[in-house]
Amino acid sequence: MQLDSFVFSAMLLLAVASLSVALFKRLGLGSVLGLLVAGIAVGPHSPGPYVTTQVEDVRHFTELGVVMLLFLIGLEMKPQRLWAMRREVFGLGSLQVLLSGLAIGLYAMLFLENRGVALLIGLTLALSSTAFVMQILEERGEVASPHGRTTFAVLLMQDLAIVPLLALVPLLATSSPAPEAGSLGGQALLVAGMLGLVWGLGRYVLPTALERMARQGNREGFFLVVMLAVFTSAWATHMAGLSMALGAFLMGLLLSSTRYNYQIEALVEPYKGLLMSLFFVAVGMSIDIAALAQAPLLFALHVSAIIAIKLGVLLGLLLLFGFERPLAVKVAFLLVQGGEFGFVLFGAAHALGVIDNATFALSVGVISTSMLLTPLLVKLGDRLSASLARRVPVSEGPYRFSEGMEGEARVVIAGYGRVGHTVATLLQGSSVPYIAFDNNTAHVAEGQADGRPVYYGDISDPKLMARAHLERVVAVVLTIDRPQAMLKAVTLLRSSYPHLKIIARARDLMAVSALLEAGATGAYPEALEASLRLGAEVLEAIGVADESVDLLLHGVRRQNYALVREE
Repeated sequence: MQLDSFVFSAMLLLAVASLSVALFKRLGLGSVLGLLVAGIAVGPHSPGPYVTTQVEDVRHFTELGVVMLLFLIGLEMKPQRLWAMRREVFGLGSLQVLLSGLAIGLYAMLFLENRGVALLIGLTLALSSTAFVMQILEERGEVASPHGRTTFAVLLMQDLAIVPLLALVPLLATSSPAPEAGSLGGQALLVAGMLGLVWGLGRYVLPTALERMARQGNREGFFLVVMLAVFTSAWATHMAGLSMALGAFLMGLLLSSTRYNYQIEALVEPYKGLLMSLFFVAVGMSIDIAALAQAPLLFALHVSAIIAIKLGVLLGLLLLFGFERPLAVKVAFLLVQGGEFGFVLFGAAHALGVIDNATFALSVGVISTSMLLTPLLVKLGDRLSASLARRVPVSEGPYRFSEGMEGEARVVIAGYGRVGHTVATLLQGSSVPYIAFDNNTAHVAEGQADGRPVYYGDISDPKLMARAHLERVVAVVLTIDRPQAMLKAVTLLRSSYPHLKIIARARDLMAVSALLEAGATGAYPEALEASLRLGAEVLEAIGVADESVDLLLHGVRRQNYALVREE
């Protein structure tokens, strides 16, 4: 019976989610809104069949998707890039939390007698949803854009603000004594100890373990070690009173400078996407439309007032910090919703008697509804920003984004042995941006020791292909010395990226024919190429003109080496 119930629930959830996402993507509203609506449809508050009544438990589980999302963002961030954002994180982010929190708190005082509770509600609703915003930016390919970076800087500061907010809840509970100085000191030591644990794990333990797994070619072990590290870092920061997502972000940041970051991201991305989708569905399931409809005008007033307050504060601060108006509008409309942390904080406040049932239901409803409105508000922000951009020239704000050579690679080299090294040297000498992958850790270490963009990874892995953004690349050079792996890579590349020029190294003429048939643009047998080069040197040495030699070599290659084939 339980199995039937589970299978039916899974079938119902997948059917509704698939239809909603397809419909909302078709309407140009994005998959996030579709998943929220799907959650409302299959939630316990809907009139039809529902998946489960344990919505809070489902949401807690799916918050692992937020953990993985922040881990992947950390992988892409790199410490030096984070340091370059310090003004936005600690300046803009801190002021946004404080000023928005105070303004919303003053609004809440119009309806609540307890000023402390009103301030707690204001500061909590000042936070935005990292999960929603980053997913929207990721879908649109704007995480690394100027407004994407500014948005993330504010979100990062909001995650750091969780610690004092958690400490504020027991202080407002009449039944709980105020924490003593000793307990505060112990909490500070716990935070320092857990952060030290995350740092030691990411800096020393994990790279060694990954090195061993990579040398053994143990892909399953490699993935499991990464997941263990992500969840350990999330657990450590959770135990210290910080958010789990912050711990995962720090672990990603520590791994961002290693040679394994591309392969790690390729392995984790599919699981993150699944859990994030379930998280949005769980948020939709928590929206009790019937309860909110009991006082629709008052509820609509609360949602509108909070969105307006956050918009006004954000726009003012962004302009004060020197950002152009089009960028300021985009960032402000991205951050107007309430955040997922509000569910946790309001739940703790409700359990301690700080807020009553009605306030708890109303607060959770405001957060959920503001999330529901986010995709529509983001589209409105895009239109306003585009309108402003036509009137004034847009700069990128007080900093400029630069990915470095690998961020704008025009060529991908698969295999960094002697042949790959030679190709990389020629590209670098011609100032052609490139990135190289190899699953031999010694080759990767050699390339990185030379200061070159060489990373651990298997180019025949479709997930790594996507992570390397091959849709933006002009050519892929395959120098792998394993024939089957070479054929697999060529086949996958040609089917997934028809525009690519695929240039492959081959052992002999049979391998050339197989690679060309699989879809390679060009395939060159190394032994015959060496022989042709020797023959060319002899011809030039006895006085044959360079042009004649070049024409001869070109003709041999064009005729698929027919002139030099063995009979």
